[in-house]
Amino acid sequence: MNSKIKIGFLLIFSTAINAATEEQMIQESKQSIKQYATQLKAKLQQGMKAGGPANAIQVCNTAAEEISREVSAQQGWKIARTSLKVRNSSNKPDVWEAKVLHDFQQRLKQGEVIEKLDFSEIINKDSQPVFRYMKAIPTQGICLSCHGDKLSPDVTEKLRELYPKDQATGFKMGDIRGAFSITRHTD
Repeated sequence: MNSKIKIGFLLIFSTAINAATEEQMIQESKQSIKQYATQLKAKLQQGMKAGGPANAIQVCNTAAEEISREVSAQQGWKIARTSLKVRNSSNKPDVWEAKVLHDFQQRLKQGEVIEKLDFSEIINKDSQPVFRYMKAIPTQGICLSCHGDKLSPDVTEKLRELYPKDQATGFKMGDIRGAFSITRHTD
């Protein structure tokens, strides 16, 4: 086999392996997000049952970061939530995440189904390949108790207490509330 054919074959083979590896990372990311979202939703529902939306805000304030750390440690990569309108300033999107969130907004306007909005990419960060993945979080009915435009006085007070710089209100059903974000080194 001559060297040009060999190099071409290796490039095609390498591209196929990379695509398969990226697809596997997407599936693993979706599973991690499902695990994180399920645990967080259960905690929030417990908080709602125990004391309504204001209590759920208190639960979210402590539980979300804890669950994120646990799932991240189990998987060996970082899982987080972010939004263009953050409640917790430590969840502010980085440049890549903000670009993807804006793209999600455009895709939603063009008619894509919010539950299917996701994006992945392998980027170069500090001379290392890093897999990035985001999946949109749709605003659902339960979200409006703490993220909608008509909040109860106790919710408003709890938000002022825990999140004095809160931007995460005014959402409506079907809006993109934010996104789950995965960062994973590929080596």
